[in-house]
Order: sequence, then C-alpha cells, then structure tokens
Amino acid sequence: MDTTLADRIAVHAGSRRFHVWMAGVFVLIAFGGFFPTYWAPVATGRFHAAPVVHIHGALLFCWCLLYFAQTAWIAAGRVPMHRAWGTAGIALFTAMICSILVTKVVNLSIDEAHGFGAASRRFSALAFCSVPMLIGLFVASIVNVRRPDVHKRLMYCVMCGLTIPAFARVFLTLLAPPGADAGGPPPTFVVLGPTALAAVLIGIGWAHDRRTTGRVHKASVYGGLTVVLITCAIVPFSNTQTWMRIARALQALAG
Repeated sequence: MDTTLADRIAVHAGSRRFHVWMAGVFVLIAFGGFFPTYWAPVATGRFHAAPVVHIHGALLFCWCLLYFAQTAWIAAGRVPMHRAWGTAGIALFTAMICSILVTKVVNLSIDEAHGFGAASRRFSALAFCSVPMLIGLFVASIVNVRRPDVHKRLMYCVMCGLTIPAFARVFLTLLAPPGADAGGPPPTFVVLGPTALAAVLIGIGWAHDRRTTGRVHKASVYGGLTVVLITCAIVPFSNTQTWMRIARALQALAG
C-alpha cells in the first residue's frame, strides 16, 4: 500500500477514535456536573421542580448519549446507521432547545414569585443568548453533513458549548458559600470559569487537529471562538436595560 494512503487511513482512524473518546468525556461531564444538584437529589427523592425540568434533563442527557452513539458508529464504519439516526438527532436537538427555552421561562416566573426577579432575568441571559449560538453551530454542521471534516468539528464545538452549564453546576456547588441557595440566581460572571474549562476542551480539539493534520481546521477555530467569545459577551450584555426589557417580555410568556 502506498505510504501516503496508509498515513491518511491511520489519520482518519485516529480522528474517529478521538471523537468517540471525547464523546464519552462529554457524557461523563453531563452526568457528573449535574450529579450533586440533580441526579443524586432525584434518586433520593429530595429534588422538587416543575415537570419541564425533568423533561429538559432527560432530553439533554439523551442528546449526549446519541452523540456518543453517533461517533461510535462512525468509528466502527457503520456509516448507514449514523445517517439513519441523523434525522432523529435533528428532532432530539430541536426538542432539547425548546426545553431550554421553556424551562427558563418557567424559572423566571418562579423566581419572580420568590422575590428574585431581577437577578433571575439577568442570569437567564446565559441560556437565552446561548441558544441562537448553539442553533447556528448545529445548523452549520447539518449543512456540511457531506463534508465530514467540517461536520464533526462543528458538532464537537456544539458539545463543548453544552458542557458549560454542567461545569457551572460544579463551580456553584464547590464554591458557593453556606446559605447561597437562599440568595437566588448567581451573577452572570460565574459563567467565566466554566467557559474557560469549555475552552480547554476546544483547545484539545485544536491540538488533535494539529497533531493529526499539521494545522488547526478552520471549522475548529471558528466554531471554538464562537462558543467562547459569545458566552463571554453575554456577561456584560446581561446587565443592560436592553436585555432586561427582553427578559421581561420572555417572562410574560409564562402568564
């Protein structure tokens, strides 16, 4: 076999294994990040929230599992199976995004009733403003489904963006002072630490690109920078009167 061809085959195989391993990491982050504040309390009957919260949690975790399955099928050479589940993936992603929006609208109403309206509206910017970013990256990945090098890297960036809430739960659990739960939603700047961890995951993808192809793919660069820069930009935007007016309009949807 030609040496160059053999090298290309080895690179493709290594890339597929990398994405499977990272998909496993994403599943662990999603489960581990929410374990102290969701999975453990649910298992012991100590978690009480609106039904939509449970629906949202189930959809998000199912999405992570499907992403893992999709990468595993590609790594195993089962491309038809990967494609067959593609439509289901689009439907699941759509449902997950809808659940994010509905959950935040419901939470805005609940927090308002408990006297945390302003803080909740500011904090909700992290979810509401991240949704267009995630949708944009996901749509771009679907548009490039016949360009696997672009498709898989944009999907990787989507997953990196989805790790931020899980990382944030860990930060809030470990760093919150006693009695912090009684103070309502935290300030939006708490997202900066979790975003830095998501940036590490993005950097791992860049390092893998450079090691296997000698350069960082444009999709990895643009997708990764989109996740980090937009998330950071939400912090100052959440404190503007423009956002507060938008948040009040969204809150009104709950009645």
